[in-house]
Amino acid sequence: MPAFLLRRLLATIPVLIVVALIVFTMLQLSPGDPAAAIVGDSGNSEDIARVRAQLGLDQPWPVQFANWSGRLLQGDLGTSLFIKKSVAELISQRVGPTLSLAAVTLTLTLLVAIPLGVLAAWRHGGWLDRALMSMSALGFSVPAFVVAYLLIWLFALHLKWLPVQGYVEMSKGLWPWLRNLILPAFTLSTVYIALIARVTRASVAEALTEDYIRTARSKGISEARVLARHALRNAAIPIATVVGIGVALLISGVVVTETVFAIPGLGQLTVDAVLSRDFPVIQGITLFFSVIYVMVNLLVDLSYLALDPRIRY
Repeated sequence: MPAFLLRRLLATIPVLIVVALIVFTMLQLSPGDPAAAIVGDSGNSEDIARVRAQLGLDQPWPVQFANWSGRLLQGDLGTSLFIKKSVAELISQRVGPTLSLAAVTLTLTLLVAIPLGVLAAWRHGGWLDRALMSMSALGFSVPAFVVAYLLIWLFALHLKWLPVQGYVEMSKGLWPWLRNLILPAFTLSTVYIALIARVTRASVAEALTEDYIRTARSKGISEARVLARHALRNAAIPIATVVGIGVALLISGVVVTETVFAIPGLGQLTVDAVLSRDFPVIQGITLFFSVIYVMVNLLVDLSYLALDPRIRY
């Protein structure tokens, strides 16, 4: 186990280097000049050249990347070109709302998707199965922002049950915190529920055809116990795998959802940084999300040990 963890942690280093290189190259190739944005409409070419020299943007790309990588190795993600705060400080200020939204979304997804998938597999070919497949196709097809505006219209503007936008910290009360996250979490979980429900249905349906299921039923074990202890348990590894892979969907969905619901998290910070071409912030957030994604998938790999005792690392 320690050797496996060490190998996986070392394997993240080239992944993060490639991610950093790709993001840096894409930012350099994108149109626009952050120095011109800082100077504004009143500045001239000399002012723009002076700001570019101060920021080091007049140096060749390899030199800029080497300088940024050197600071990164010392734990410095850089400083925002516009807000004039360190990127690490900006991430620490915005990570709370994003983690709250991700936690509520993931909890909602698992509570809805796994039971639906199990029931659809149990009633394979029935109306519940067909209804789930139709709902999952709809979940994949409808963009998140369309779902968001429909939910806002129904539950916030028409029924007035939930707030339209905003975020309340958990320190001000559990219900105010959760109340502001219900609509964003439903929006973000739409695709996630469709994905995990389909995988759960396929995995459990395959498990229900195995000999040990027929043996369990011949012993008179209740159907609920057969589904929960025998079918779902043996189908858990594919489900856990897709939960880890789906974190990428979660991260990309956070950007849109936080923007629509005005949640001051990392997604909204990313949008602001992209619009203003704040290179250090974009690079820092991308690396942060990459580390989160790698760590989640490492936890998924470790969960295999608990789900299947035959697996050894």
